[in-house]
This record gives sequence, C-alpha cells and structure tokens, in this order.
Amino acid sequence: MSVKRRDLIKYVEENGFYLLREGRKHSIYTNSEKTIPIKRHRAIDRITANELCKQVGLKPKF
Repeated sequence: MSVKRRDLIKYVEENGFYLLREGRKHSIYTNSEKTIPIKRHRAIDRITANELCKQVGLKPKF
C-alpha cells in the first residue's frame, strides 16, 4: 500500500516543516533543527513514509 506524496507533505508542513530547497530527485524539508528528504514520486511506500516521520520525531501516521 502506498501514501500520496502530497498527503505526506501536508502532514510534515502541519508539524512545522517548510520547503528548504528542491534537489534533483527529492524535495528537502526542514524545521531549522531536522531535515527530511521526500522523494518526488506521486506515491511513496507506506513503510518509507512512516520511517521518514520517525526520523524527524513525528508520530507515524500512515
């Protein structure tokens, strides 16, 4: 099962992160303390989305 990229970005932005820059294959989000790369695909694997949330200290939502 997969998660839509825009849903992951919305969740991250609701928790204080903002777009720092666009890389070649990822969008880089930060909250000035932690940084998270989010792939530029329409769908992201559910396990990967939850691991990204854990890495920056957010509760896994997906």
